[in-house]
This record gives sequence, C-alpha cells and structure tokens, in this order.
Amino acid sequence: MSAAWRPLWRAGDVSDMAAVVAASERWSAVARRRKRAAGRRPRQGEEPQAEPEADSEAVLRRLLEAEEDLRISDFCSSALETITECLRKQLEQLQSLTEALGRLHLGSSPGGSGEPLALSTSNVKCVCYGLGTFASCPAARIQLAFLLLFLEKCQIPRSHCWVYDPLFSQTEVSVLTSLGVTVLSENEEGKHSVQSQPTVFYMPHCGTALYNNLLWSNWSADALSRVVIIGNSFQGLEERLLARILQENYSYIAKILKGLEEFPLPQTPQYTDTFNDTSVHWFPLLKLEGLSEDLWASREEPDYQNCEDLEIIRKPTATQLE
Repeated sequence: MSAAWRPLWRAGDVSDMAAVVAASERWSAVARRRKRAAGRRPRQGEEPQAEPEADSEAVLRRLLEAEEDLRISDFCSSALETITECLRKQLEQLQSLTEALGRLHLGSSPGGSGEPLALSTSNVKCVCYGLGTFASCPAARIQLAFLLLFLEKCQIPRSHCWVYDPLFSQTEVSVLTSLGVTVLSENEEGKHSVQSQPTVFYMPHCGTALYNNLLWSNWSADALSRVVIIGNSFQGLEERLLARILQENYSYIAKILKGLEEFPLPQTPQYTDTFNDTSVHWFPLLKLEGLSEDLWASREEPDYQNCEDLEIIRKPTATQLE
C-alpha cells in the first residue's frame, strides 16, 4: 500500500487524538431535531434520523469507522479519481501560465535563474462549507471522512484546510481541531476569495446562494481558473430552477455555465443520499477568456432580498447585533 493511502489514523492514534480533546468539556445532548446546516438542501423525503451527540472520543471512533468503510468502497476510489483528475488539469493549466510568465520575465531581465517554481498540491488549500452536525448526523460524518480521504489522496496538508458550519457544537470544533484542520470563526456566507492560490471548495449539498456568493467573490478569469468546486451539480441547478429565478437570484451561476467543465461523482446505492447530485467543477482558462467582457464587468454583490427559501444561514447584520 502506498504512503498516499495509509490509514488516516494508525493503530493507537485514535487514543492519542482522543487524549488531545479529552481536556475539553465532554458533554452529550439528547436526540433532537437540528436546524439545517449552512444552506444544506433537504434530501428527498424526510431528513436522515439524527443520533444523540456523543463525546469527542466516541465521535472520533465513529468517524474512523466511516473512513474505513469509505476507503474500501467502489465509490471512494472512483470519486477521488474524478477529483484528482480535475485538480491535475487545473494545476497543469496554472503551471503552463507560470512558465509563460517566467519566460516573459527572463526576456526582460537577463541573468535570472530561469526556472519557475513548480506547482504542487502542497500549494493548494481547501475550504469546506456546510458540512453539518457530523457528531449526530451519519451522512455528514461520511462527508467529513471523504474530505479527509481527499486531503490524504491529494497530499494536501490538513493545515491548509479551513472548515465552517454555523451549527458546529463545541465537541465538533474540538474534534476538527484535533484532526489538524482550522475551524473558521466567522460566517463568510461563501464569500471567500482565493487570492491567487489554487483552492478546492468542498461544499456538499449547500444552498445555491453559497455557490453564487463564491463565484461573485472570485469574479475574474484569473481567480476562477484557480477554483475547483465539489458540490451541487450546476447543470442540475440549471435544469431544476426556472430560467428567470436562476438569472434574477443566482446570476453568477447563470453567467458561468459556459465557462466550466463538470464531472459528476459516481452514484452507488451505499452513498446515494450522501453524495447525490454532487459534481466536480473546474474552470478552464480558455473557456473563461472566451466569455464576453460585459459579463466580467458586472460585479454587483448579491443581496437576495426577493429570494424565497434562501437555504443558507446568514451572518447577523449590524442592526441585528445592536
């Protein structure tokens, strides 16, 4: 077995991780219905049955079990291959651009070393929104396990991964911190700028507005060429929503449909409810540069004032905080 596919925790690591979080307050909550997390869309039919939230050690143990089941599944190997192929294409695109800029720089500055820095997945960061209450929700726990497997497969350091959901409990924050990822303290509402760094956004079953906000925050060919989105199928959104609703409420999704490539994750009976309607999206620079200049010039921030069933939890306004 290659190093890239070593288990997330070696023998004994579970107890070590549990020790890290044991110092934090342990508590359990009675089973109750939780408000939907950060814009997660309701699945067909009823919501999955939630479990009572356990302490950190029990949550880590359940997460390990979910990871072990995922690792040996046909879904996992196929889904990770789809994601890594899109990421490889993106990095090759950025590498070509870096080399071209390096040649231009060398032409105007004799005596330079001449070798641009090679891009690798160690330069990639990951942002995860809307994971949900994984301590009590089995589907959310599987989605977290898949995130960790993705980071491992692509050799993206966990320290390069940021996670946010407004419904995370203190136990869940402690678990995530012990896993080595960073829990964001502020609700960005999806408005996260990549700032010239290749970034994978892991957003399973998030509200449509989160994807729209993310596009708005990176509304340029240069920025979007550095973005990969794992989340609800944009093609599916186009098919489900009325054209008028898509244009008026989620205009950035509507405008970018011709500037991306989308690859659906495989569907297997075992994980149908967990990863249904989930695709990998990346943005080839040639497609982006082929879009009209007028399209890029329109950069009005979405407000959703006339949008019904927004499906995201928004951060409080200044008036609400008073």
